[in-house]
Amino acid sequence: MPTRPHRRPRLLHVSDLAYPARGRRYCDEDLHLFARLREDFDAALCHPLDAAALMGSFDAVLVRNTGPVLHYQEAYDAFRAQALADGVRVYNPLTGRADMAGKQYLLDLTAEGLPVIPTVDRPDDLAALPAAGLYAVKPKAGADSIGLQFVPREALPPLATGANLIQPRIDFRYEVSFTYIDDVFQYALYAPDPDRRWELVPYEPTAADLAFADRFIAWNTLSHGIQRVDACRTRDGALLLVELEDLNPYLSLDRVPAPVRDAFVTALKASLRAFLST
Repeated sequence: MPTRPHRRPRLLHVSDLAYPARGRRYCDEDLHLFARLREDFDAALCHPLDAAALMGSFDAVLVRNTGPVLHYQEAYDAFRAQALADGVRVYNPLTGRADMAGKQYLLDLTAEGLPVIPTVDRPDDLAALPAAGLYAVKPKAGADSIGLQFVPREALPPLATGANLIQPRIDFRYEVSFTYIDDVFQYALYAPDPDRRWELVPYEPTAADLAFADRFIAWNTLSHGIQRVDACRTRDGALLLVELEDLNPYLSLDRVPAPVRDAFVTALKASLRAFLST
């Protein structure tokens, strides 16, 4: 008897191609990634507001460059609830403990004594912050620097309401990002000029750098997915965590050499296939 042709997995790729990201072009990155994924998957591209209505026809949903979900929080919450209720496979899995769950993790990591920019949110904890010329205050539910302000220490008490994160403004040498698929390091990029966050160039991490980043990947306990560990290099050479992005990390694929980009796509395809087999 003739064998039935093997059906390729169906993948719904979620992206907001028109989101006006500062210093980044979501559309370029996701169109490139979508074209590569179509080599192995039957894929469709949709806006995040359409994902809940469409996801039932696919084997998995890949959440990519969707912009800050606070712009469509109600729809995103409904998407999450429906995906969990219906057992839809969402990549990254909806069990992330970092940005996917809000900014509480920065407070948790501070309390655990991990190398993160010290973060508090209550008046009683302000004394635990190191002295600084200015302090960064941002909404706990914020993203993409929305609502960020820098204030002197005397202005902090009225802002420590539990709704804001408060951190000392760090005088750092540069920011560096480490990109992972599952728990495997893929590449690193850094911004030599602190005032130009998205003007990135390849960075060759040391063993100590990777040990730093690996620690946060292990803390998050995601079985599959793309994660980006953002850190700053202080004047004394230490690394401090700025953000652990596990929801929709921008990948800056246009900033890495073609062989690195190809290796990343290959690793992503393998991770997706493994995820679909669970």
